[in-house]
Amino acid sequence: MDVVGLTGGIAAGKSTVARRFAELGAVVIDADHLAREAVTPGSRGLAAIVERFGNAVLGDDGSLDRAALGRIVFADEGARRALNGIVHPEVRRLYAEAVADARANDPDAVIVYDVPLLAEARAADEFGTIVVVDAPADVRIARLVELRGMDREEAENRVGSQVSDADRRAMADVIIDSAGTIDETIAQTDALWRRLVAERDAR
Repeated sequence: MDVVGLTGGIAAGKSTVARRFAELGAVVIDADHLAREAVTPGSRGLAAIVERFGNAVLGDDGSLDRAALGRIVFADEGARRALNGIVHPEVRRLYAEAVADARANDPDAVIVYDVPLLAEARAADEFGTIVVVDAPADVRIARLVELRGMDREEAENRVGSQVSDADRRAMADVIIDSAGTIDETIAQTDALWRRLVAERDAR
C-alpha cells in the first residue's frame, strides 16, 4: 500500500484530518514527532548538532535548547542549511523505519504521513496519494488570531512565510476544503477514507 502524504498550510485543519484518519484505522506517522525524536538526548541527530554548533545549544539536562539553536540558525542561512542537513536525513530514516514497522504489523494498513512541509522538503513522487487540506489565507490568519492567540501581524507573517496555496494545491491528488465547519471537513475525510479502503481492497 502506497503511503498517503497529508499536508496543508498552518491552521488549515491538517491535524483535524490526521486525527480523523487515525480514528478510522489509518496508521498516522507524524513528521513533527519524528523531528523531535531525531534530536532527543542520546540520538545521532543531537550528537551531530552538538558537534556542529557546540555545547551552547544544550540545556542543563542535556536536551536540545531549541531557543539557543534558533538564535543561531535564524540569523545565519549557512547554519540553517547545516542544521537541515543533519535533521532531515535523520527524519527520513525514522520515517522509513516507521513505514516498515507499520507494514510488518499489517501489510494492508493504510499509512498516512502527516507532514507540514511536504511541498518544501519532500518529493511528491514519494507518495501514492497526496492530500492537501486547504483553506484561504484569510481564514487561516483568523484562526491563528482567534484560536492560538497570535496578533494579526504575526499570523500574517506565519502564513506568508510558507509555500503558496497555489503551489500546494498544484501537487495535490485530493483537496479537502477545510474553510467550512469541522463537521464538513470530517465528512470529506470520511469520504476519502472510503475511497482509499476501496482502492486497497481492489488491489
